[in-house]
Amino acid sequence: MTRLLPVLSLALATLPFAAPAQQSVLPAPPPPPGLENAELLPGWQRKDGSRMAGLEISLAPGWKTYWRAPGDAGIPPQITFAGSQNVADVKLHWPAPEIFLSAGMRTIGYHDGVLLPVSITPADPTKPVTLKAEATIGICDQICVPVTLNLEAELSGKGALDPRIEQALAAEPKPVDAVTRCQTEAVRDGVKVTARIDLPPAIGPEETLFELASRPVWVSEATSHREGDALVASADFVPPEAKPFDLDLRDVRITVLSDRGPVQIEGCTE
Repeated sequence: MTRLLPVLSLALATLPFAAPAQQSVLPAPPPPPGLENAELLPGWQRKDGSRMAGLEISLAPGWKTYWRAPGDAGIPPQITFAGSQNVADVKLHWPAPEIFLSAGMRTIGYHDGVLLPVSITPADPTKPVTLKAEATIGICDQICVPVTLNLEAELSGKGALDPRIEQALAAEPKPVDAVTRCQTEAVRDGVKVTARIDLPPAIGPEETLFELASRPVWVSEATSHREGDALVASADFVPPEAKPFDLDLRDVRITVLSDRGPVQIEGCTE
């Protein structure tokens, strides 16, 4: 039976040294159970002046953490970059997740850790970027531990391509412009969305994941079936107040995992 420990806060401070980029490292005391390391990878500057960095979380073997939409019983990650300097815009990239089944509950996430690429648009590309990240995440094995990470790194110079970040970017679901017709139906505690997606069938099973792009809302496990080249899937969206609400279909994000590769659809087209 999974049990929840009290929240543990772990501050990851930057140690000053004469390297071009200062990276976050774990200080004493030791990290909580399951967390082996967390750091900001400095990455590189791209030709247009933007930067690519990475937020890497390393877990002990067998431990897992959660995707941005964590499923039935997962802990939703909360990651912000407030307090960063010389940053006009920042975007997290999420590699395709896995589906976990435990004690009859379905959760969505990553085993042994995850590397989240971070795209940064500096306010002034000629100056260094101070990137500050605060992440509240859940890590789980036989127990679940909520952990707060405070990370800071100075990103300067051209840097160098990091194959770890490139690999994580390549694992991000690819955007597709599939025609997606959606219908809504009010249910007792929210809204049911049924999507008909024009998407060629995969050879093996397909997993359909629904979420809202603009804000976290609990979403039920999707049910889906095939009608030729159309994938028909539906799920319930349940807001915190647990009642029907006005759902903007343009805000619906659908991720489909299959052996053809993960794909992502932004908004219903009809």
